[in-house]
Amino acid sequence: IEDILNLAPNVNVSSGASRGQYFQIRGMGERSQFTAPLNPSVGLVIDGIDFSRTGGAATLFDVEQVEVLRGPQGTRFGTNSLAGVINMQSKQPTEELDIHVESGMAEYDTYNLGVAVGGSLIENKLLGRASVYTHKSDGYMDNDFLNRENTQNRDEITARSHLKWLVNNALTVDLNLLHLNIDNGYDAFTFDNSRKTLTDKPGEDSIHTNAFSLNTDWRASDSVQLQSSITYVKSDVVYSYDADWVNPAISDGFDATESFARDRENYSFELRALSNENGRIFNNSSDWLIGFYYFEQNEDLNLVSDFDDLINEYTTENTSIFGQLDTRLSSKLTLISGVRVEYFDADYSDSNAIDTGTNEVLFGGKLGLNYQYNDDQLLYTSLARGYKSGGINNLASLPESRRTFDTEYNLSFEAGLKSSWLDGDLVTNISAFYTLRKDAQVQSAIEIGEGAYEISTANAAKGKNIGIEADVDWLVNQQWRLFAAIGILRATFDEYDNPDPDSVALSGRRQAHAPNYQFTLGTEVYLTPSWTFRANIEGKDEFYYSNSHNIKSDSYALVNSSLDYRNGDWKVTLWGKNLFDKEYATRGFYWVNKAPWDAQPEKYIQLGDPRVVGINVSWDY
Repeated sequence: IEDILNLAPNVNVSSGASRGQYFQIRGMGERSQFTAPLNPSVGLVIDGIDFSRTGGAATLFDVEQVEVLRGPQGTRFGTNSLAGVINMQSKQPTEELDIHVESGMAEYDTYNLGVAVGGSLIENKLLGRASVYTHKSDGYMDNDFLNRENTQNRDEITARSHLKWLVNNALTVDLNLLHLNIDNGYDAFTFDNSRKTLTDKPGEDSIHTNAFSLNTDWRASDSVQLQSSITYVKSDVVYSYDADWVNPAISDGFDATESFARDRENYSFELRALSNENGRIFNNSSDWLIGFYYFEQNEDLNLVSDFDDLINEYTTENTSIFGQLDTRLSSKLTLISGVRVEYFDADYSDSNAIDTGTNEVLFGGKLGLNYQYNDDQLLYTSLARGYKSGGINNLASLPESRRTFDTEYNLSFEAGLKSSWLDGDLVTNISAFYTLRKDAQVQSAIEIGEGAYEISTANAAKGKNIGIEADVDWLVNQQWRLFAAIGILRATFDEYDNPDPDSVALSGRRQAHAPNYQFTLGTEVYLTPSWTFRANIEGKDEFYYSNSHNIKSDSYALVNSSLDYRNGDWKVTLWGKNLFDKEYATRGFYWVNKAPWDAQPEKYIQLGDPRVVGINVSWDY
């Protein structure tokens, strides 16, 4: 998923695990999770199933499309979409038999194998598709103490299946199943910021998930369409690491590990009614939609730590009603109006005798105008209100007044132009946005001595997130294609009430993980009917690692390329990522993590993937 998101303007990814698992859109989003419950700013939806708290579930084999919906999506997705949504859709079954097989190998003992099969199970009645994919790699870190090259390994299995029942001409039923068995290692940080670790107890980053969604689409009449969705997710997630980053021989006997084992169970139900061609209202000018949504999450944490064990339970319920009208003001101008009202209820308890909760009524929505100037030019504007529910701090040392924090809201204005030129050979998109953040939920880390930090979230700030996003896709001629995208972002805090008055002043400073620019520039050259060459440069500006200090990453640019050979149903791809082996950071900290504990903090970073070259072979029927 990181490879896809790095091509999307104003989207950033935070690691701190075996892969990037935390997403930021237009400067807003979480960067990690430890003991406290998490309410995300960026939603992750896979085949209609909410995985917003489990970013590692975003594997891509047999996925048909990845939509990055930037900006608040309050009407459609609710509280998990303050900054936007990453919406993934797996490939759909078809009437015709469809088989895809691919295998590959690369440096660092990397291997993958995937098989997908789809087609008609009962002619004109039942369609099916199933896929399984396995990916193994030693990873890109070496453990010199244990003399191992696989302590940051990747060992991932993804299995998907989809049944589509064509009950009759009016009713379709879809069942999606997803199984994930991810057993990755986690051994990423070193005192010298190199790829050579010295840990004696490397960590784990695993996800074991079973999930399904059951969807119906019923054309009840020429006026009304009824759609329903039921989803269920059960995930066992383990995140652990060697907390001292070395071994007792180096750390003067100091030895510490932490293991966060989370059990997550989610249920959801959604019912939507929407107009058909004869169901428009207001003198046949307005398409309408109205819906009901219920979501329940149960999350249990068992933290085993050499610092302090903790067991907690976190339960949330979201109940929403929402609606939208698309009103044609003229043959070219459409008014879009949507609203969502949501009741959020959360309860938290733990082994430190903390028993608290929060509940509130939230609302968001959107007003927009679409102007279809001609068949190839669409101008649009929108004013959207997004929200993210309040949350809970669970540090026993915090006073009662800081135990909870309130809802964050934003108000976002956007205008853009979507265009097609040269008979469709040139497609361009450009948009500008202006977002005001109110009661921004900001996480801060306050040093409380002996290398210990108090990590909590507060409604500490007001901010502005302003930017431009543009992309172009141009088929210059039958042999040459160009594509490019750029995101410009100015995300700053106007006001910031820091829980630590002696810490860094953030008023007027950029927000964390919000680079001023990101870009990609690439080409495809169709050398012959069988040979295709691709290359692209992707890069981003420096960004602050945290809102607790002023330490930044370096700006960087990476070069990637591939060469395809296709012969009938067979395709062979030679590919390379980060060809010039550029060192760049995907996560960073600034703290004291070794004796003497009264020393000055130091910068520690997690490095992104080095140069990797590999080959893939695929066959399609």
